[in-house]
Amino acid sequence: MASNAIDQTRRMLSLVTYLRDRPGARIDDVARAFGITADELISDLDVLPMCGTSFRGGDLLEIDTDGERIWWRNADALGSDTAQPLRLASDEATALLVAARAVATLPGLRESDRDALQRATAKLEAAAGESAGASSRLSVTFESEGGVFADVDRAIAERRRLWLRYYSPARDELTEREVDPIRLFAVGHTYLEGWCRLSEARRTFRLDRVAEIKLLDEPADPPPVELRDLSEGLVQPAAEDPEVVIEVGPGGRWVAEYYPYDSAEELPDGGLRVTLRTPDPASLRRLALRLGRDGRIVAPRELAENAKEAARLALAAYGE
Repeated sequence: MASNAIDQTRRMLSLVTYLRDRPGARIDDVARAFGITADELISDLDVLPMCGTSFRGGDLLEIDTDGERIWWRNADALGSDTAQPLRLASDEATALLVAARAVATLPGLRESDRDALQRATAKLEAAAGESAGASSRLSVTFESEGGVFADVDRAIAERRRLWLRYYSPARDELTEREVDPIRLFAVGHTYLEGWCRLSEARRTFRLDRVAEIKLLDEPADPPPVELRDLSEGLVQPAAEDPEVVIEVGPGGRWVAEYYPYDSAEELPDGGLRVTLRTPDPASLRRLALRLGRDGRIVAPRELAENAKEAARLALAAYGE
């Protein structure tokens, strides 16, 4: 399964060649060949028809599916020797150059891919002429975690176990653990999903909370797990998770926009009484601290008292 944007780009480029040689390929067979789910493949197929020889339309890939098989309608036309050479407008060349330079800085990019990208960028700069000068004044930066991202990406590629020193804000502690990586993904932040040998369960780790990381010589061997569909977000409460009730004032209504909830009852002062579920109620202590006077945890009582104590200690640390 694709672990990050780099892997997804590689896969989609490979899909073009794969589908050209296999007209009418079955969706399940293609997904199995690329190590992804059928839903992920369909998502890629939704993007490919927007690709082609021009950003403005024209000779785009005509790829569609009947739900069982995949058809590329104009594969021969786009790949023929009579195809017109690519010509880019000024804004197209600028967009390509800026994107290429940004991708070349990604920490997870393999050196061979980086070298190939830089060679292609140099050729594009020569062909773009004055447009290349305009693009050099623009830059794009990616939110990444530098060496952590690169080490996790390498561990996945080489199927090696990782050692982490990881900060857990819910418990306000650093723990050391060995993890068999499964995938990288981004939902607001970048995360590692892996099999944690400390808890003997699947766990998700936010990369910017990794204080230290090492690649181990031991091979990664996570047990077979069904990959979660993250289209609905990272946090997807289950019916059996503990229930938490939070009351917020008008300034805290944003809670209902950012947290999946079971119900949100209007209060007379313009606030909300929000009932939600979470597998780790203690993680909401930070939410209570963030809300301050705009909200409070009502139930369970133990969590409410814990949040009050955390607030008292925070104030004490500031000498108030």
